[in-house]
Amino acid sequence: MKHTTSIELANQRNLILAEAGILKPEEVRRVTVDNAIVDTGATRLSLPKSLIEQLGLTPVGSRKARITNGIVDRIIYSEVRFTVLERSGTIEVTDVPNNVPVLVGHMILEMLDLCLDIKKGLIYNPDHDDEWIEDQL
Repeated sequence: MKHTTSIELANQRNLILAEAGILKPEEVRRVTVDNAIVDTGATRLSLPKSLIEQLGLTPVGSRKARITNGIVDRIIYSEVRFTVLERSGTIEVTDVPNNVPVLVGHMILEMLDLCLDIKKGLIYNPDHDDEWIEDQL
């Protein structure tokens, strides 16, 4: 069963520049994706290359990744600020081809203390009574 979620994304560097008064708040590159796939088999937040370009993210490194077709090289891009179910964090992202949807991996779920319920979809961790509790930092 495929589960989706809405995710708000913003270029973290732009946010910092706006906070410093160097960019106007309306110049921060932002995108909302309403049908991002919650993929517990994925690790990070993976964005299509066209979305990476739209957000103005820059390459910061590369990693090998295991996908269904074997091992591939993935580019790591600068951080985005993301918001899912009113909880936010920052993470460097990886690229996927433009024909692949946004993939919300397990690192995002762990960071935001969210769980995937087979019937309800993405939910707050029921073990924490809807309170956001982070693992030890």
